Amino acid sequence: MIGKRVDQIVVGIDGSSSAVDAALWAAAEAERHRAGLRLVHAFVVPRQIYPEFVVLESEVRSGMKAQGEQWLRAAVDAVAEAQPEVRVETELAEGDAIRILLRESVKARLMVLGSRGLGGFTGMLIGSTAVALAAHGKCPTVVVRGQAAVSGPVLVGCDGSPASEAAVAMAFEEASVRGAPLVAVHAWTDPVAEGAWRLYPLSISPSELEEDERRALSEQLAGWQEKYPDVKVQRIVAQGRAVRTLLKFAADAQLIVVGSRGRGGFAGMVLGSVSQALVYHAPCPVVVTRPSNAS
Repeated sequence: MIGKRVDQIVVGIDGSSSAVDAALWAAAEAERHRAGLRLVHAFVVPRQIYPEFVVLESEVRSGMKAQGEQWLRAAVDAVAEAQPEVRVETELAEGDAIRILLRESVKARLMVLGSRGLGGFTGMLIGSTAVALAAHGKCPTVVVRGQAAVSGPVLVGCDGSPASEAAVAMAFEEASVRGAPLVAVHAWTDPVAEGAWRLYPLSISPSELEEDERRALSEQLAGWQEKYPDVKVQRIVAQGRAVRTLLKFAADAQLIVVGSRGRGGFAGMVLGSVSQALVYHAPCPVVVTRPSNAS
């Protein structure tokens, strides 16, 4: 059972400039939504025998805590200068970073991470931390990549899956609060072009397939456009691979929102190929959402 959420955005801090960038992005997001900001640093003391004449384990722990406190203070100072009205709290915890951040995600509005990291979060970010949070976190995960366009659109990937529905919901909210247009992208592939016709001859033409895809996108967006009449929506239905199509329209976007797993994904995948590719290659911040009923 997920506990009651607090209106708070959580950021993983590890001492890298990328983590500070993530904190600044999250602070601006907190200001838009009148939310609090929580900066979290986790550390693990290496489990090994320390010769007493060199250093004690307690001294290693003390040094790591002091370093973590210094990194948190630096992030707090950067946020205070950029967004002085945002409420900020910090957490310094000993333990596995992924476990701690997953625990934080239970009540958070949003989890935010930088795109590169240092030793505090080993392998952070392009690796286990981001993938684990995006796949198993209890709230949306943001990877702050590249430079977001100040006045660009919010871009959302649509495919009709439950995770895509969650992405559309968040994308409309973000576009509305930012006063930005929304670009809804639906990519589809032609089975004939993919060679599937050899085994499964088609009874309808590619133009009919495209029309079906346009209709599906319209149906997915209809209710949300009624809820957010202030959001100007551009619909794009394009033939091609989803990742390549989204990256094509991402150059001037201020945010990309996608689901954690799309239609047709393998049940054993912890994170869909589209969302994972964008975490690695998007030119702007990426939000990965999960279905509201996801475990």
